[in-house]
Formats: sequence, structure tokens, C-alpha cells
Amino acid sequence: MTTVNFDTLSFTRKLRDAGFDERQSETVVRVLAEAQDALMSREYFDAKLTNLETRLDAKIDKLSWMMGLLIALAVANFAKQYF
Repeated sequence: MTTVNFDTLSFTRKLRDAGFDERQSETVVRVLAEAQDALMSREYFDAKLTNLETRLDAKIDKLSWMMGLLIALAVANFAKQYF
């Protein structure tokens, strides 16, 4: 996953200029920097979504085949009883 880079010193100075004290501004910048670890890129998300779609398609194909077999067995059983 990728991280978003930003100038922490500039951000800290802007917070201090807006009225934050030094400790508050450093804490805000630290929390934002740590929060970047939880972010994901669009490419990573798209790759995971594609992987999920592929796995889901495979399961649906298998389920369709199994349902077709069950229907064929039910029809054969019905035909055996009445014909």
C-alpha cells in the first residue's frame, strides 16, 4: 500500500499559526502520519476487488453446475416414476 507524503514541519507551523500550541500541533501531525498506515491506494483496492470477483465467479460457476445436476437428477427420478 502507498502512503501520502506531506511536509510535517510545514503542517505543524500552520497549526501553530492557527492557534494550536506546539504540543497540540505535533500530536495532530503524529496522528495523521500514523493514520496513513490504514490508507490503501486505488490500485490496491482494484486488485483486491478483481481477485474477489474472480473467486466469486468460480464459485457461482460451480454452484450453477451443481444445481443443473440436481435438477437433472430430479427430472430423471420423476420420469422414472411416471414413465
